[in-house]
Amino acid sequence: MTRRLRYGMVGGGEGAFIGAVHRHAMALDHRYELTAGALSATPEKARRSGAALGLPDDRNYPTWEAMLEGELKRPEGERIDLVVIVTPNHVHYPVARAFAEAGINVVSDKPLVHTSEQAEDLVATAQRTGVVFAVTYNYTGYPMVKHAREMVRRGDLGAIRKVVVGYHQGWLATKLEDTGSKQADWRTDPARSGAAGAIGDIGSHAENLVATVTGLEIDAICADLTTFVPGRRLDDDGNLLLRFKGGAKGVLMASQIEIGHENDLVLQVYGEKGALSWRQEDPNYLWFAPLEGPVQLLRRGNPYVAQAAQRFTRLPSGHPEAFFEAFANVYTEVADAILRRAKGEDASGDYPTVVDGARGVRFIERTVQSAASDQKWTSF
Repeated sequence: MTRRLRYGMVGGGEGAFIGAVHRHAMALDHRYELTAGALSATPEKARRSGAALGLPDDRNYPTWEAMLEGELKRPEGERIDLVVIVTPNHVHYPVARAFAEAGINVVSDKPLVHTSEQAEDLVATAQRTGVVFAVTYNYTGYPMVKHAREMVRRGDLGAIRKVVVGYHQGWLATKLEDTGSKQADWRTDPARSGAAGAIGDIGSHAENLVATVTGLEIDAICADLTTFVPGRRLDDDGNLLLRFKGGAKGVLMASQIEIGHENDLVLQVYGEKGALSWRQEDPNYLWFAPLEGPVQLLRRGNPYVAQAAQRFTRLPSGHPEAFFEAFANVYTEVADAILRRAKGEDASGDYPTVVDGARGVRFIERTVQSAASDQKWTSF
């Protein structure tokens, strides 16, 4: 039996949302065990959070620096195999760089870092040290997203003409950051979130979904960013026109002030021979409209879906799989990659990498640049 991988988590303590999601997803396939943690920027809170999760005192660290130092003092066979970074964005870079430099594999939440310079440094560090470095663009883990990617690759849609992607939320329609909401507070703070608000938080997911499914590369961006809520310091609504290399066109929307929407990520891909439509809030289904013939509803768990989709399906058709499972699919691929690396084998796999994360950072920067420019169309 393959051993469980030991992981240390940075962030994700009391009051956090995404850290618990990562832990639940990592536990789903029995591939990982939480071994160490520095679960908050406040040492007392970090200790309290770790104790609540059952971490032993000697691996319940007050800071991430102490965790790195403590783990490196242990025999190599007892150290953590990877660090999982689930902090606000401004902490990603120093933690990821330090652990990668030490030869410890890294999984980081998105967006990867604040600047392209930081992102390219992480790419170079990962290449030099050989560590597995994944970025949790979790929506790529859905089986029907993988099937959509396969349909585009095998030419079912023909040449892609147009892509429309929208990520619609309404939770920041008021100035929630002034009410004590931890999630709203850091996401609307430029020092922690970075140069963008909605575009960085959810627009980066939309960009990654397009790149994953279609393989298209952005050539230029024309962006309009708006801050609708008075007094907010970052954008809460974004509307982009995209030009892709090869001639395809795109529309990308990312908004957190659209009242009535919860987590409504929708992808539509239009080609010469057909079109696809997928919706995150109904993720087990993929609509395919061929040029000739009836519109088809493709459903997860059936034998006609691509092998990549079947491999990441746990339940029979009709038994919904969703958010946790998509996260777990990313982590399953990461686990396989880490074990291959330990054997000296190729550690590539079907998971978003640091290179994808770096492209996402460049997307955010170019969007902000375009929105601030009178010229508008900005080369990618």
